[in-house]
Amino acid sequence: MPADSLSLTFAALADPTRRAILARLASGEISVGELAEPFHISAPAVTKHLKVLENAGLITRGRQAQWRPCKLEATPLQEAATFIEQYRRHWEQSLDRLDDYLKQIQAQEKKNGRGKKQSV
Repeated sequence: MPADSLSLTFAALADPTRRAILARLASGEISVGELAEPFHISAPAVTKHLKVLENAGLITRGRQAQWRPCKLEATPLQEAATFIEQYRRHWEQSLDRLDDYLKQIQAQEKKNGRGKKQSV
């Protein structure tokens, strides 16, 4: 059973090396060789990471003679951001309700005289 695109995106983003690769590609298209330079892993390991990213639709790889460019594809990232946005709104609403509740408690304490500092 094939995984849905959102699952593939999050699985690809779960690895710090793949996130670093995406960060490098955010600057623009670069070759596989240039992409692999800062990582202290073997060329086959880099290729495996690129395959995961490509399978998730996060990158495309091309071939122009000896140059093999990689390019960031933002659509899956936008889908992940949209998914996460729903939860950000939920937490903001929860925090807003907590803030309202705390303001009510503070107002009640002030009204009852408990909010004042005691003098010695």
